[in-house]
Amino acid sequence: MIKTLTAASVVALFAAAPALAADLGRPVYKAMPMAPAYFSWNGFYIGANAGYGWNDRDVITTGQSTANIANVAGGARPGTVGMNPNGFTGGVQMGYNMQAGNWVYGIEADIAYTDFRETRTITTTGLAPGLAPNLQNTFRQELEYLGTVRGRLGYSWDRTLLYVTGGFAYGGVNNSASFTGANGAVVQFDGGRDRIRTGYTVGGGIEHALAQNWSVKLEYLYYDLGRERVNVALVPGSGGAATGYDSRFDNSGHIVRAGINYRFGGVPIIASY
Repeated sequence: MIKTLTAASVVALFAAAPALAADLGRPVYKAMPMAPAYFSWNGFYIGANAGYGWNDRDVITTGQSTANIANVAGGARPGTVGMNPNGFTGGVQMGYNMQAGNWVYGIEADIAYTDFRETRTITTTGLAPGLAPNLQNTFRQELEYLGTVRGRLGYSWDRTLLYVTGGFAYGGVNNSASFTGANGAVVQFDGGRDRIRTGYTVGGGIEHALAQNWSVKLEYLYYDLGRERVNVALVPGSGGAATGYDSRFDNSGHIVRAGINYRFGGVPIIASY
């Protein structure tokens, strides 16, 4: 009986051996590791911004006739006046980004209200002693709004983007000057220009993504809308002499602003091996 059971066990073992050997020889495959996903700056975005701007350029005045050239040279009218129109800026922007590896490039357009303005009055006297005291010379400079259309090129470290930017700029510029006679009683010379001027802007900034669709940025822009000559013309019947004056205004400045963007899409990029 024992011999019969032992023989049966040996037969069963040999019968199962091929199947066991097949299981032991079967190759084992490991699952490929998941490719990491990194933040994507691709897509269209809109946002808002607010900040502060200033202009620290001089207004240069020259006479149009020999007599008025002498007035400027002698100090009866100020030849150089420092102006610093400054104030709040706030607006909206929209743009589109494309990403190639760590490089991000795109285009952005924005428009903002700008409360950059200054009025400055300089008091002078006539050339001869006791002649025409307290001449009032008033200069006004204002930037009412500023818009730009700019290219952007940046380098990203996942959710942080450092970029440079530059392109076309335009704005509503208002420059004027008026010069009075003795004791500021009568305006003898007056002129101004209020119009849209164009130019360029350059700058840079840093942007950081808070979530898949939201990001915040800090940006600096230098804008230059060119120089403008204002004819400060003689007011008829005011008692002013000769012709008038030319006052040249410099319409450039600086802006530092913070912003927030919402990007549509926001699909993360999957790294490839």
